[in-house]
Amino acid sequence: MGSFKINPEPYFRLMPLLSVLSISLLVSVHLFVGYLRLSRIPRSRWLSLAGGTSVTYIFLHVLPEFAEYQEVLAETERIEWFSYLEHHVYSFALLGLVTFYALERAAKRARDTKRDPDNDHTHHDVRIFWIHMASFMLYNGIIGYLLVWREDQTDLGLLYFVVAMAFHFMVTDYGLYDHYREIYKTRGRWLVVGALIGGWVLGLLGRIPEVFIGMIFSFLAGGVIMNVLKEELPEERRSNLWAFIGGVGAYATLLVAT
Repeated sequence: MGSFKINPEPYFRLMPLLSVLSISLLVSVHLFVGYLRLSRIPRSRWLSLAGGTSVTYIFLHVLPEFAEYQEVLAETERIEWFSYLEHHVYSFALLGLVTFYALERAAKRARDTKRDPDNDHTHHDVRIFWIHMASFMLYNGIIGYLLVWREDQTDLGLLYFVVAMAFHFMVTDYGLYDHYREIYKTRGRWLVVGALIGGWVLGLLGRIPEVFIGMIFSFLAGGVIMNVLKEELPEERRSNLWAFIGGVGAYATLLVAT
């Protein structure tokens, strides 16, 4: 199966302009999206459009690659416990969805405890914040790594990935701002930016075995689906259905056409 392999190529050959611009764009979204003052309720049409765009990328560009990753996993005999999973890749996508669903529920519960003055919600909020940040640091580290190593290694493939993740960061950042307010602005966003850059640098330094790329891409797919839908579905958010559909239609047309 192999292990992490250091890439012997000089660093300057590993950082084409498009890759540098890509990581810069994603970092900028984290740092500045909070200043856009997009409305939370009713939900901004731009956030709904962003959600539709990112989830379309997962369904039309990532999920079709699962069959190839499944073949790689099926041929990996050294990981014995894979034999107990009938659909390995999809299991990791489910794990990603369940993980972020559990974190969302925990974060919501922490916020709801403020209604009870007898609860020590401050400690609970801080603890959930750090758990939430740890999960999003992993999430962002995966995205940073996939900027360098994806199944589709073309410049166009990179462009599709970056656009979808930039829109997705708009959605997740507003959700995190809504949960944690000032603490996310002063601490959280810097942590996820650091993880994003760290994953990118790891990709520049070397490459993990392809079998694990399938796992982490699948986990990311499940997380993206969950993080978009949990922002769009609650009735109290008054999401913009037509903007969401517009994002889905526009990005689907682009992906199918090319």
